[in-house]
Amino acid sequence: MSAFIPADAVGILDSPEDVLSTLHADGSRRWLYPTPSTGRFWRRRLLVGWGLIAFFVALPIVKIGGRPAVLLDVAAREFTFFGFTFYPTDTFFLMLLGIALLVSVALLTALLGRVWCGWGCPQTVYLEFLYRPVERFIEGPEHVRARRDAGGWTLDKAWRKAAKWGVYVVVSAFLAHTFTAYVVGWERLIGWMTGPPTEHWPYFVMATLTTGLVLFDFGIFREQMCTITCPYARFQSVLLDPDSLIVSYDPARGEPRAKRGKKALAAEATGEAPPLGDCIDCAACVRTCPTGIDIRDGLQMECIACTQCIDACDAIMDRLDLRRGLIRYTSERALEGAPTRVVRGRTVAYGLLLLAVGTVFTIALATRQPYDIDLGRAVGDPFVELADGTVANRFRLRVRNQTATDGSVRLDLLAPEGGTLRVGAVQPVPVASRAMARVEGFLVVPEAAFGGDAQTPAVVRLTFADGSTRDVPFTLLGPSR
Repeated sequence: MSAFIPADAVGILDSPEDVLSTLHADGSRRWLYPTPSTGRFWRRRLLVGWGLIAFFVALPIVKIGGRPAVLLDVAAREFTFFGFTFYPTDTFFLMLLGIALLVSVALLTALLGRVWCGWGCPQTVYLEFLYRPVERFIEGPEHVRARRDAGGWTLDKAWRKAAKWGVYVVVSAFLAHTFTAYVVGWERLIGWMTGPPTEHWPYFVMATLTTGLVLFDFGIFREQMCTITCPYARFQSVLLDPDSLIVSYDPARGEPRAKRGKKALAAEATGEAPPLGDCIDCAACVRTCPTGIDIRDGLQMECIACTQCIDACDAIMDRLDLRRGLIRYTSERALEGAPTRVVRGRTVAYGLLLLAVGTVFTIALATRQPYDIDLGRAVGDPFVELADGTVANRFRLRVRNQTATDGSVRLDLLAPEGGTLRVGAVQPVPVASRAMARVEGFLVVPEAAFGGDAQTPAVVRLTFADGSTRDVPFTLLGPSR
């Protein structure tokens, strides 16, 4: 780490008032230049990161059952997840999915800390393995960029900045379109992209705005998304406990710290000098931190558990022939010398709740009806007395085909006796796959069916293309004599 980067650039706080590593005391931005530490954890994160990038891009492209693996079609109010499509009427399923997501986050955090932030979050993955590598390739190492940025504008600085931002625009446009594909699907998106702009101008406006937001996030806002905006960092104070896995510095082994080299350490080992901690105060862990914190200050909200400090410290320990693990995956309880408990109250409670939600969801999904039925009264007069002595009630029926094949439905009036069902459509009514059919008509019954009351029960039988039937109740209204 012979290259010098100003303390202000790497995020070392200048004064007690500088409470955030990315901001000065006056609120102005403190730009970070984290130095990559390509150790064992970085190599693993690189494989995971690029695997996730491929996964994120593939989700709206790969089809399961003829539909994208993930499609959040807000306009059509259809939400598809890995072959299953849910609709606004599936509030029970959507509620269970929401609960399962929240409980999973709580359980994962209680067990593994902020492993999602450091290993799986798209903000971290794209920034650390796509945008920052592009920046290093074009503008050079961190200490070179810091000095160049601190100086005036030159031709070298101008062309490097222009080239970097040009690549950023292309990458951001691709990510913006990938994000849009989650909402509209790639096939429709490609049709908009290749069509005349005048016919799809809302798409071009949306694509431009989304590209701008992605560009601002990864090009300018960067780590502040994690340290200032993301609410998960605030939640971790209640989600973590002393047994949760964290990335931490071991003060019992590292303190008291002092700057020194191999000769001083050898003198300590032979008793020629008073023994100190293993930390040589090199600040390698600070220079490599993507959020600019000093891990030696203890567990902090800004730590995303990316393990960069572990790789940096392990490299220093290797050079000094010291044991690795001064900064490591551990828990607060382990740092105190006690064993870490995996099975504990909150993990058992979270696990049982997640199991219960998953069981209910699985059973509900397995017994889900292939057709969603909504039979109700149409807008208008509650009933009409006809000249032939019968009473007509107008109804409206919505049938959603939740299967992957086209179907049909036929309507018949089972009760009361002597009644008829009249619809304007030709029966059976076709219902396309994952589509909704709307039918309106009249239920006409003799006035005697009411028996002097203002209402009487009716039953409408729906017969589907597969031979299954559903009997749906309906209350008929009529005159009270």
